[in-house]
Amino acid sequence: MAPPANRRSGFSRRAQYTTFLSYTAGVAGALVGLGLILGSIASPGAFSGVRRIAADATEPAGQATASGRAYGKHILASIGGFFVSGGEHARLQRELAEAKVRLIQAQATAAENRRLKQLLDLKHVDGDAVAFARLTGSTSASARRFALIDAGSDKRVAKGMPVRSATGLVGRILEVGATSAEVLLITDTESLVPVRRASDGVPAFAQGQGDGTIRVRLINLGINPLKQGDVLVASGSGGLYRPGTPMAVVTTLLRDGAVARVLSNPSDTDFVMIERAWGPEAPPPPAVPSQAASE
Repeated sequence: MAPPANRRSGFSRRAQYTTFLSYTAGVAGALVGLGLILGSIASPGAFSGVRRIAADATEPAGQATASGRAYGKHILASIGGFFVSGGEHARLQRELAEAKVRLIQAQATAAENRRLKQLLDLKHVDGDAVAFARLTGSTSASARRFALIDAGSDKRVAKGMPVRSATGLVGRILEVGATSAEVLLITDTESLVPVRRASDGVPAFAQGQGDGTIRVRLINLGINPLKQGDVLVASGSGGLYRPGTPMAVVTTLLRDGAVARVLSNPSDTDFVMIERAWGPEAPPPPAVPSQAASE
């Protein structure tokens, strides 16, 4: 049997109801929205409660969105800071290297100022100076103790002249060249210098021990009057060394003298002064009696 002629293929009553309800809901929604718009225009405060409820309902989602936005900014800032910090670290390293260079230069300038001050103090030392020179080297491993200075016969330096620094006696000229000279240090075993205690003039002899110290031997044997810390100076006996030239400080007491540390250590000395050999002034000639007095 054939189907009715007015029946539509694929269309049911259920679909018709669904379409009708959709149109009805759309019209009803539009009418409700229009009513809400008109109501909000007529009375803006009438829907404040609804807005608060809606705001409270969307607050968690807002917080999550804000947190995500802040976290994203933090990540971007961290990434940017990583690249910026690398350049900043390199800049700080360059500044630190430059500061170290300036510090080394300042230390070198201070050391040079100290050396120049020592030379200035040396030039103010009383004495008959022949020349001023730089101590260019000294022995350290050998049992003998010598030093070299950059002054020789070109500066009128002669064999036997005393050599001293701003702090004390260094030695005497042993050999002279054209532009340099060799100095026999007072710490050498062949060096023997007459000394006295600066405070009261107790006489003694100072002989080098070859190890950077000197052995002090008293002339008058008996009770040892020396004490630790006593300053010894050249006595001038026999000439050559000017009296009162500082020489050493007593460090260890012995039965017949002491061991002393020299004041002018060659390793710490830059500039020295070469003096003429000292000698006591000749006594005045005896007065010749006049002929009238003899008569």
